[in-house]
Amino acid sequence: MNRFLPHDLLWGMTPEQLPADAPGWVVESISAGQPVVVRRAITAPGQIAVGVRGRLREQRYATSMAVAAISHRVRPEELCHVESTRKLPTLRALAQLRPMLDACGWVWGVSGSAGFELASGFTALHERSDLDLILRTPQPLSRTQARALMMLLGSAECLVDMQLQAPNGAVALREWASPSQRVLLKNAHQACLVNDPWNPQEQAA
Repeated sequence: MNRFLPHDLLWGMTPEQLPADAPGWVVESISAGQPVVVRRAITAPGQIAVGVRGRLREQRYATSMAVAAISHRVRPEELCHVESTRKLPTLRALAQLRPMLDACGWVWGVSGSAGFELASGFTALHERSDLDLILRTPQPLSRTQARALMMLLGSAECLVDMQLQAPNGAVALREWASPSQRVLLKNAHQACLVNDPWNPQEQAA
C-alpha cells in the first residue's frame, strides 16, 4: 500500500523534474518552493501522482514526481490546529468547527486551499474560498451520522466541503448524506457509483 495518501502535501520537487512542456506558471510555482499535492492516479514504480497549484483557480497541473525526491510531507490531519493571522471566513469557520470535529471521535484534516496555505505559508485563500476538509473513515459512517455531520458543517460561515476517506476511495459527505441510493466513489483506478463506499462489491454495473 502506498504510504502517501491523496491530499498529502509534498516538498522536494524541482523545475528540472517537470516535463519540458510544463506551462510557465507551473515552473514559477515550483521554483518558488511551493509543495505539490498528492492526487489519485496510477503511476510508474517509484513515482507518485501529484498536482501543482497556480495563483488562479483554473491553474491546476497534473504530473508525477519521484518518491526519492520527496524531502518533506504534511498530512491534512497535521493542519487541524495550525493557526493563521489572516482574518478570512474560511479560517473563522475552521476555528468554529475545530472543537466540534475534535469531539466527534474521527480523524479529520484540512485540505484544499486552506490546507495548502496553512502548511506552506503561500497565500491561497480569499474572501469567498470554501473550506475543504477530509474525514478518515476506515469504518463505515452511517447515513444518519452523515446527515448530522452536514448539519454541523452547515453552521459555518462559509461553504464547507468534506470528503470521507474510506479504504476503497473517497466520497463526498454531501452525497452520502443525501437521499441518493448510489454515490460516486473515487480512487486511483476509477470513479464509480456504489451503494456502499465501504463495500466495493456493492458497486453498480
